[in-house]
Amino acid sequence: QVQLVESGGGLVQAGGSLRLSCAASGSIFSINVMNWYRQAPGKQRELVAVITSGGSTNYIDSVKGRFTISRDNAKNTVYLQMNSLKPEDTGVYYCHAVATMALTTTSRNYWGQGTQVTVSS
Repeated sequence: QVQLVESGGGLVQAGGSLRLSCAASGSIFSINVMNWYRQAPGKQRELVAVITSGGSTNYIDSVKGRFTISRDNAKNTVYLQMNSLKPEDTGVYYCHAVATMALTTTSRNYWGQGTQVTVSS
């Protein structure tokens, strides 16, 4: 199995910054794309940022210029640097990865448990 463990969430005032981390562990052969999703209360989960194994990134419009996704392939870790936070960024942030376990050829989806981000106005 592959486990994803997030950290770095918390309470911050509007305009502040937070850095989320997500470390993957287990019998990993390779990790393709790693993403951050978020889910605000009463809303559907949405894809916030994507990073491929080659380092290509993409973001939803509402976070462009404020959030930066990065990854350390040697550590199987993805980060989300969040600057100029707004109250509407509040939600549970989930790490997601498409990974292939060792001794297999099938890629599967894996999810972290989520970390709460609360931005006060």
